Amino acid sequence: MDNPLTALAPQLFGEYPRPFQKLFDAISIPKDKSNDDIKLKLWKAYEFGLNHHKGQKRRSGEPFFNHCIAVASTLAKWHMDLTTIIAGLLHDTIEDTDATLDELMQDFGNDVADLVDGVSKVGGIVFSSRKEKQAENFMKMLLSVAKDLRVIIIKFADRLHNMETIGHMSQIKQHRIAVETREIYAPLAHRLGMSSVKAQLDDLVLKTLNPSVFKEIDSKVKTTDRQRKKFIKSILKPVQDELKKYNIKPSIYGRPKSLASIYGKMVSRDKEFEEIYDLYAIRIVVEKVEQCYLALGIVHSLYNPIQERFKDFIAMPKSNGYQSVHTTVVGPEGRMVEIQIRTVEMEETAEIGVAAHWVYKDGKSAEIDKNVKWLRELLEILQNESTDPKEFMDLLKIDLFSEEIFVFTPAGDLIQLPIGATPVDFAFQVHTQVGMHCMGAKVNHSIVPLNTKLKNGDMVEIITGKKQMPSYGWQKYIVTSKARNRVNRYLKKLRDDESIKLGIELLEKTLRRLKMAKDVKEFKESYERFGYSDRDTLLKEIGTGNITVRDMLTKLRPQKPIENGNLEDDESSRFLKFARSARAGIELDGIDNLMVNFGKCCNPIPGDDLMGFVTRGRGVTVHISSCKSLPLLANETDRLIPVNWNVKRSDYFNVRLRIMGQDYKGWLKDISECISNQNVNIVSVDTKVNDSVSVANLIVQMNNNRQLNRLMNKLSNLKNIDYVERTGR
Repeated sequence: MDNPLTALAPQLFGEYPRPFQKLFDAISIPKDKSNDDIKLKLWKAYEFGLNHHKGQKRRSGEPFFNHCIAVASTLAKWHMDLTTIIAGLLHDTIEDTDATLDELMQDFGNDVADLVDGVSKVGGIVFSSRKEKQAENFMKMLLSVAKDLRVIIIKFADRLHNMETIGHMSQIKQHRIAVETREIYAPLAHRLGMSSVKAQLDDLVLKTLNPSVFKEIDSKVKTTDRQRKKFIKSILKPVQDELKKYNIKPSIYGRPKSLASIYGKMVSRDKEFEEIYDLYAIRIVVEKVEQCYLALGIVHSLYNPIQERFKDFIAMPKSNGYQSVHTTVVGPEGRMVEIQIRTVEMEETAEIGVAAHWVYKDGKSAEIDKNVKWLRELLEILQNESTDPKEFMDLLKIDLFSEEIFVFTPAGDLIQLPIGATPVDFAFQVHTQVGMHCMGAKVNHSIVPLNTKLKNGDMVEIITGKKQMPSYGWQKYIVTSKARNRVNRYLKKLRDDESIKLGIELLEKTLRRLKMAKDVKEFKESYERFGYSDRDTLLKEIGTGNITVRDMLTKLRPQKPIENGNLEDDESSRFLKFARSARAGIELDGIDNLMVNFGKCCNPIPGDDLMGFVTRGRGVTVHISSCKSLPLLANETDRLIPVNWNVKRSDYFNVRLRIMGQDYKGWLKDISECISNQNVNIVSVDTKVNDSVSVANLIVQMNNNRQLNRLMNKLSNLKNIDYVERTGR
């Protein structure tokens, strides 16, 4: 700017700073908008940000506001609206300057202020290594974008520039930010259809975390670039010539795949760089959909297609809005080449996803894009108050990283599901109530088990029953977030109801035994004194053992002496005590806050394969998987759940043994010494002698079944011992 007055009023003199002018030139101005009006609004924001960030420097030493310009420029390149670009320009003002939200609202309107506020909240979230905290923070982030998806689009632009300039940070910060980008932002960009953003983030992560690999692959790609382009040209020239006969002038090019993608294929396929042929994404871009299929026919007429590698994402778009026809053909020299065919609009959507088809009404932000069905369902789950952060994170990982299959209803409607989905997932995708009452399924007209994994093109029919409800067995094979969330909510309520019922039973029995039956109502209504919101929560906590009747008596009747025997003699209290102690040794698959006890019929110990049976009113009973009682429960398999051991080395379990042999003086002494030498404690011994045959029934304390097997081998080798067996199993 040669004229010094332009610094005060550039709009009057037509001279603006070069960075500003460059940003303005990148904006896609709608036909119904005035260039001058757009320029004045943008300049106002530019000047506001420049003044508030004045004097601030980045770690590289450059002015901080350069980062804000870079973010806004990226948003302009993605063809975002002026409101989003202005918000990108000002996205750090609330967090890093003395500017207030009220100022932004007053000067730039509610939309800009809300977007800046949303980005600031997302930026304030630190994804820690602790899973629970990370999950909670991710939930907060997605909730912050629920009102306006442009918040995350601005955040993507922000993260891109931060990753590009990450080299000036400490090694520890570089690693933390790169891992966060790899695990959170890159998968989310993919799920929102922003493949270009994902590819850039993946490359920058690889460059940060594994710079030597990045440098090596980058060098090899550049070295082989000329040769590869020549090969691609030889493939596409005949296609281009054929399309010209139909007056179609396509845009045909081969673009290198991301370096991270190439590295991923080298690792997953265990191949060297030279063995990876599909380093380029070859694309044919035309104007109309029908031209896509014409181009496809021409490609197949010139080169032999590989049938199993043909995918039509135009007829069956991905859930993130991606559309294209993919075909792999055998090209010159017998090399396989993947070709993608799409329209100009599809190309834009493939690159920047939701940003390409964002719709606005009267200058206000629209609802979440209808093409992003996945996100809408996820937000629906989030809005459920009872959603557990850790559980949500598990659901999210499934959704973020899953590939898709396409199946059909009997009416021919298309349903998209992740790979590994079952008829139960399909049922919930059709309608929640169909899923809740699913009792069977037909796949391609044949009845199949509900745990059957669906394949591309399957026709699925769901059989429902009014009395049928979700079972614990479903948790083992459902994969979609919608199905898993609904099933878990139902089963949690079932468990809560069971715990409430048991809590009532424990409270009433104990108070009756203490001749305090008249106080039952008072005890039930005392929930506030124990910090609970309602009566059912208190009763549930009693049923799960988190609070005991003794605890309640101590607080509500401190003047009344409580003899140990009064409570210990209560059968329910004894059961509860046993169940609580047993619970510490095992883990239930997907189930919390449910009482557990070991089956007396088989008495399992660590190392035994386990199976849990959900009882009515007594929690879960754990059996050895080979227990003789389990076949009796075969008609109720839906109540069987997987169980895993979770014990410490110091934990002991009682095991019953029977030893039989020829009686002699010192027989029991030899057995006792053998057991003692194995550092095993004897809890009880019962011996009988009949016609010179001795039988000893013992209870010993063992850490695991390996220790038990060693002991039984030692006992079997003693003199005159006929056999040693484990009983109670």
